[in-house]
Amino acid sequence: MGFFDVFDSKLRAQKKAEQEEETRQDYQTLRHNLGMTPFTFEGDITTSEIWWRDHFLWLKDLGYQLRSRYAPGLDKDWYKCEDRLWLLPQINSAVRASDGAHVILKRIQPSIHPHEIEIGRFLTSEPLRSQHENHCVEMLDIIPVPNDTDQVLIVLPLLRAFNDPPFETIGEIIDFCCQAFEGLQFMHKYHVAHRDCMDLNIMMDASEMYPEPFHPCEPDMRFDMKDSVKHFSRTERPPRYLFIDFGISRRYEMLDHAPLEPPILGGFALQKELINVYRGLEFLQPLVSDMLQSDPAQRPTMDEVASRFVPTYNALSPWKLRSRAVLKDEWMFVGLFRSFIHWLRSLRYIWRRLPAIPSRMRP
Repeated sequence: MGFFDVFDSKLRAQKKAEQEEETRQDYQTLRHNLGMTPFTFEGDITTSEIWWRDHFLWLKDLGYQLRSRYAPGLDKDWYKCEDRLWLLPQINSAVRASDGAHVILKRIQPSIHPHEIEIGRFLTSEPLRSQHENHCVEMLDIIPVPNDTDQVLIVLPLLRAFNDPPFETIGEIIDFCCQAFEGLQFMHKYHVAHRDCMDLNIMMDASEMYPEPFHPCEPDMRFDMKDSVKHFSRTERPPRYLFIDFGISRRYEMLDHAPLEPPILGGFALQKELINVYRGLEFLQPLVSDMLQSDPAQRPTMDEVASRFVPTYNALSPWKLRSRAVLKDEWMFVGLFRSFIHWLRSLRYIWRRLPAIPSRMRP
């Protein structure tokens, strides 16, 4: 990691902390103006985390160790340790005792999302599970919550946001698009509509990129929070992109035509997180615009998307594919330095015969 990368990382971390504090203060002000009680802590955890503390020992008996902040009765300096961090109220992280794997526990209500487990199991059970085109996250375990018929825990692998760390090359972006289209095409082949392909629901299995575990709440840090976590590039260790969250997905009987679902708020991730963020992706705009048509009947099927996308990226030169993915808000002088380092690194990749599109050889 170069000097400017470290500098940018610190700036991003500082900006993120400032935004979180501003959001917290705005939230407290809103609650005060509405005559509501302030957001409070019970001891060393937030009120939304009490459920996890109360089920700490039960989960430990099942072989899932929550972080120490949830241990009941533990006297600790909460704010000064890494355990001050938490995820969403319905989501938590744990270590699986049987093999030391870092996992995510997701608490759902079947009465609200009755199809999530059924569809997740269908897509990740044999013979579908072993198919290369399948990019659906595997449910590692399903745990009914005792004394509560409307709560279930789903155990999932620990993943990263698909765009974290940022893409380094156009070829890496192409690889992401190929896998995302392939995954959607696979689901549609088996008559499943995901219906919520927003950026938060496409994640990355980066276990090959990150030799040591990262912290689930601060992915740029090691799990022990003592240092930043080191990683390989996507070109060196290609990740696998996965779709998560089948809460509003639907599975259909075999039809003569594809079901046309109404568009879901949030849109598709390509426009928001790629075209609006990186320079040089104009070649994606016509296809993405068609995919985001407000009228479902005007949107191309995933088979049509895939057939259009292959010649689109095959028309790109090797140098275009290896060119640097430049953020639109990047500082000019930082960009010059990064470009120099990038081409030195790219020459090394060429010498090692690493493909420009990381997980596949161009046809």
